[in-house]
Amino acid sequence: AGLGKTTVAKALYNQLYHNFEAKCFLSNIKAETSNLIHLQKQLLSSITNSTNINLGNIDQGIAVLQERLRCKRLLLILDDVYVLSQLTALTTTRDLFASRSRIIITTRDRHLLNQLEVYEICSINEMDDDEALELFTWHAFRNSYPSKTFHQLSKQVITYCKGLPLA
Repeated sequence: AGLGKTTVAKALYNQLYHNFEAKCFLSNIKAETSNLIHLQKQLLSSITNSTNINLGNIDQGIAVLQERLRCKRLLLILDDVYVLSQLTALTTTRDLFASRSRIIITTRDRHLLNQLEVYEICSINEMDDDEALELFTWHAFRNSYPSKTFHQLSKQVITYCKGLPLA
């Protein structure tokens, strides 16, 4: 928690989205564990620029996604995935997407990614105290190291945040 997964995903999206025919960033998917149809509607709305999407059930949503995405080069970011059903409702199978499509998933549960046989898994490690202090200082003071006046206070903040300087 708080390692910067969402920040990294947003940065990737902002760097890459212009290279794709269809693109969607679905954030805080964890909050939608019981409303998978809503997630499907969000994805369809984003890629079709339509807000009038009616889906009767999850299977119908999967069929519509397959129809609309089959030939489109897609960038899809799924942020904070919590359960496997969220992934299967949105990505069903790799065959669904055109070649060179990219799906980026952030999750706290590596097991979910293993179940989907994800091609590449990147882990974000916690920062050591020096890295955390430098990142905090850049955000707080626009400098790489705190002034003598704020050095001790900055170190206390890093300790309080348990190495997560933007928490």
